[in-house]
Amino acid sequence: MLRHKNIRIFLVIAVLQFSFLFGKCDLPCRARDVGIAGRSAVCVCDATYCDTVTRNAPAPGTYVTYTSSRAGKRFEKSGGVIETNSHNKKDAKQQMNGKDDVSDNIQPKIFNDASYRLFSNVQYQTIEGFGGSVTDAAGVNWRKLSFNTQTHFVNSYFSKEGLEYNLIRVPIGGADFSTHPYTYNEYPWNDAALSNFSLTVEDYFYKLPLIKRAMAVATSEIKITASTWSPPVWMKTNNAITGFAQLRPQYYQSYADYHIRFMEEYEKSDVHIWALTTTNEPVNGIIPFVDFNSLGWFPWDLGHWVADNLGPTLRNSRFNKTLIFAVDDQRYLIDVYLQGMIRAAPKSLDYIDGIAIHYYGNFIPASILSSIQERYPGKLLLSTEACEGPMPWDVMRVKIGSWERAARYTRHILDDLNNFVIGWIDWNLCLDDKGGPNWAHNYVDAPILVYGDKDEFIKQPMYYAMGHFSKFMPRGSKRIEVLRRSLGHVPNLAVLTPEGNIVVLLHNSNTREMNVRLSTSLTDHIDLTLDPESITTVEINPQSN
Repeated sequence: MLRHKNIRIFLVIAVLQFSFLFGKCDLPCRARDVGIAGRSAVCVCDATYCDTVTRNAPAPGTYVTYTSSRAGKRFEKSGGVIETNSHNKKDAKQQMNGKDDVSDNIQPKIFNDASYRLFSNVQYQTIEGFGGSVTDAAGVNWRKLSFNTQTHFVNSYFSKEGLEYNLIRVPIGGADFSTHPYTYNEYPWNDAALSNFSLTVEDYFYKLPLIKRAMAVATSEIKITASTWSPPVWMKTNNAITGFAQLRPQYYQSYADYHIRFMEEYEKSDVHIWALTTTNEPVNGIIPFVDFNSLGWFPWDLGHWVADNLGPTLRNSRFNKTLIFAVDDQRYLIDVYLQGMIRAAPKSLDYIDGIAIHYYGNFIPASILSSIQERYPGKLLLSTEACEGPMPWDVMRVKIGSWERAARYTRHILDDLNNFVIGWIDWNLCLDDKGGPNWAHNYVDAPILVYGDKDEFIKQPMYYAMGHFSKFMPRGSKRIEVLRRSLGHVPNLAVLTPEGNIVVLLHNSNTREMNVRLSTSLTDHIDLTLDPESITTVEINPQSN
């Protein structure tokens, strides 16, 4: 009896410690009701205040939860102690391949209950990280803010008190999210030697300063992926920034050199490029209705360029550790491009380190990514661009306070990572309230919107959705097996961190509460009640005291 009383006292003390710790660490969301029925709150930051989130490492035998919800929770913390049920212990002979034999242990409870067994010894891909894109538009909006507000912005994404992003994508030259279309080395015309290559004011005033500020506060190395939207128009068959156009064959080598020159110039500012993609959305220069910066590639031509020009040029340069990610387009195009490239130029596969994937064709099941991983083992899968509001049927480009958009982000990130994707890069780090600037009027939404005239920015639900992954799944984490043991279900993802903790993300898209049991062993488990329409990240320290 005394032993049970001591256990209860320990649990009470642990709960009090959690409450004290969680109540003192973070600045809460300064919520603003957007005044539209069905929308969630946004969090307001300015020169004097911005909400923060810190990760509280769970002690051995405990767990910590972080919850954001449609109702307004933003990284709300809780926690508890791992429970042990000795009477549930099974004979070790029932374990097969590291898993319990649960064929007779499915619990046919009501659909409000979900139960999962976590297997940290069954591991899949290693997580590289999460992040967003430093476009001209992001830099323009960031520059509208005062220095203190700029600092809050950078910290919100990259610092220990923010989302701890560790990936950035940057355009090589201009994109549609620029104030005007431009490239490097536009003159003299037909300058195959790129004798006049130089960066622009957009690099020196917008992109590089934002990247450098991010690097200064980041908690781990920021790995930068760079992509070209369009080369100088004199390299293209239509001599225009948009429209149906391919690369003129006489400039194949010049276009490869164009990427090397970009890396050389960024290196002068101590910004190093981790990976290149083989041109942003190559289908855009083939289909007739795309009206922003593009270069079209047919798969066979892209294969020859990678095999004969980009690959050898990069590998024979001092940037030979820089990775090449192929395709950089929608998931329904990946297989078509890869097969076409490899059939036309088998050597192209030797230079490809991975495949870059975009968000906008996600009506094709994510399982296609697992199939690609199986067919091309050893090739990394990286999601390099995502945003909400880009499609013709999106009546509202910017939908302030939309929980539905945060939920879609969460669902698709879960799908991608559960199908071997190693990292996920959002599109613009910030935009204005119209979804720009964008010279082609191709406006979209963003996790952070900037109001320069008020010297403030707002964090939308999408920002918190991203953070539920990036903050708690550090580089080097490995996805692990999750076995469903119930009729009820909540979409989920589990990883084993380099520290040896288990992090589980649970997405309750239902309008009702869900009861979830997470079992870390045959005897140990935690029980959670998930809020309606919520995202919960759980960090479990399964080590014994």
